[in-house]
Amino acid sequence: MSGQPHEDADNHDTPDSDQDRDQDQDGNQDQDRDTDHRPATPRRLLLTTAALAPLLAGIGTPAARAQSPDPAPATVAGGGHQHEPVQPVTTTPADWKQVAQALGRPGSMAGDKAYTTHFPRGDLDVVSYGVSVSPELALGSHVAFVRYADGNVLVMGDLTVTEGELPEVTDALQEHGIEQTALHKHLLAHSPDVWWTHVHAHGRDPVAIARGLRAALDRTASPPAEPLGPLAPLDLDTDGIDGALGVKGSNDGGVYKATFARREVIIERGMALPRGLGAISAFLFQPLGDGKAALNGDVVMVAEEVQNVIKILRRGGIGLVELHNHGLRDEPRLFFIHLWAVDDAVELAKTLRKVVDATNVVTIRRGRGV
Repeated sequence: MSGQPHEDADNHDTPDSDQDRDQDQDGNQDQDRDTDHRPATPRRLLLTTAALAPLLAGIGTPAARAQSPDPAPATVAGGGHQHEPVQPVTTTPADWKQVAQALGRPGSMAGDKAYTTHFPRGDLDVVSYGVSVSPELALGSHVAFVRYADGNVLVMGDLTVTEGELPEVTDALQEHGIEQTALHKHLLAHSPDVWWTHVHAHGRDPVAIARGLRAALDRTASPPAEPLGPLAPLDLDTDGIDGALGVKGSNDGGVYKATFARREVIIERGMALPRGLGAISAFLFQPLGDGKAALNGDVVMVAEEVQNVIKILRRGGIGLVELHNHGLRDEPRLFFIHLWAVDDAVELAKTLRKVVDATNVVTIRRGRGV
């Protein structure tokens, strides 16, 4: 996908050449001569056809409309290549004080434009292939708010819900006008069953959106926020991981995390996303002892990169969990592979470095929980 709206449809309005017009005229004359020899059409049939014409004209319309791209809302300026995308503006945590109150917990800035809030599912005891999965590895919800130059706010995120919670969470999101753009899993065989649903919303009232998200989260058993304690040293060769990946990772609540963002500017319904929002490769290592780690995370790609990444992962013994989209209207169109492995952490990092080199990403540093 090129990420650009198609313009071929406009070419149908191009005037025909003189030769084409002459051929049309000749064809019409021949048709008229043929018609002269046909029996006259009964007047009743003509009247019936005329009466049905408005109905017949509508046949096929719903199917065509369903295949058309969803237009950007009127409040969103810009749209693909025809206009400059609307740019995000710099904010501070103070600008999101009411959002924090509505969500019921404080957030933090990821850079100077995206305000993020996390909801770790410390209430869940999830096991995958014998590994007790920590909340920081794969069991956390998060949402990000961004304000734009035209006064609109864009919200994107990913909610972690149990299979039993999912129906009510979905109903709450729909009731509050918050879109779901993906529904999938981040883990292979695991118990209990957990799902991840990506959310998307925009408008001029971020507090109303936050209340809608809170209503959905209240349908889950997500625990209240807890103060962050001191970080314990990780039982991992973090220097070896850094050397293999070519980037300095960070201790993110007990897992080692490295993130990379797409180099391209990603456009979502005419809005330019801050670098790293909704378009990152994230690799997380949960220590298991003796240099081993449980690897989870995802790789962000454009279509042309997907097959090569799959080959690299499998050659390195890394399992595939999902291949899907996180958004509905991103330009360029992004794909994500969620992955899982249990092995020597440095060896896993060496394979991930090949993945990084095969995708158009750049290193970004994220603080704790971001």
